[in-house]
Amino acid sequence: MVQRRAEVNVAPRHCVINAMTVDVEEHFHVSGFADVIRPEDWPNFESRVEANTRRLLDIFSAHEVMATFFVLGWVAERHPRLVQAIRRAGHEVACHGHSHKLVYQSTPQEFRTDVRHAKRLLEDLAGTEVVGYRAPSFSIVRGSLWALDILAEEGFQYDSSIFPIRRNRYGIPDAERFPHQWRSNNGKGLVQFPISTLRVCGVNVPVGGGGYLRLFPYAVTRWSIQHLNKTEGRPAIVYIHPWELDPTQPWVPGRLMNRFRQYVNLHTTETKLHRLLGAFPFGSLQSLLRRLEEEAKP
Repeated sequence: MVQRRAEVNVAPRHCVINAMTVDVEEHFHVSGFADVIRPEDWPNFESRVEANTRRLLDIFSAHEVMATFFVLGWVAERHPRLVQAIRRAGHEVACHGHSHKLVYQSTPQEFRTDVRHAKRLLEDLAGTEVVGYRAPSFSIVRGSLWALDILAEEGFQYDSSIFPIRRNRYGIPDAERFPHQWRSNNGKGLVQFPISTLRVCGVNVPVGGGGYLRLFPYAVTRWSIQHLNKTEGRPAIVYIHPWELDPTQPWVPGRLMNRFRQYVNLHTTETKLHRLLGAFPFGSLQSLLRRLEEEAKP
């Protein structure tokens, strides 16, 4: 198991509340298309993030669910009213970085500049402190764990960037599966919220939403969250992208596997999301953080 300095598990003791999170980015920001779409070409593509995100806001409102929206700074600059609408609806505004550059492709100084810029921009627009971060494509991996120290130094209270699975682009397969405390060299604390997995035959299986929500039958996702909540007594950390509610989004001519991951079962996302929100209690990561802090007190 990967350990760094000090890890102290903080688990809820009573009713388990899950976390619903949204990575607010455009359909053309997906890292799987980085070999065919350059950042300088992004302005040439149709923007669909605002309409898709507002659709999510409507869905959450219908189910009376508060969520965490990890907003990309690039999006916030172009859609400032969207950030304000998220906040006005009572949701948490959190940081997804600014440029959607993978953390392990950045230097520590580049990463610090990127998250500092995005954090300040989001705080100005939302009118509140931004305490959470999620890396583009979960790109805090074994070789970029130094980013957690920088996040703590920049005033973030939690991170949700580590996926405890093995994938070609991301993941730390032996990382802690559940929320835990991370301590940096200078003593600053940072709570880590890993994306949810189940342990099956000694392997972590992803069940945290996104493409896995679209790929797996709904019954599998439902059973998995029930298992996390009732058998393991842990919250599920679920994520989704606004473009996953958009089956008519423009087709990008990327590699076959990347196109499959992007477009598989987009028409099922909204129905599955409604069923999920109706079956389980969800809140924001910030509310889960506060709950864990209270329950960790002696």
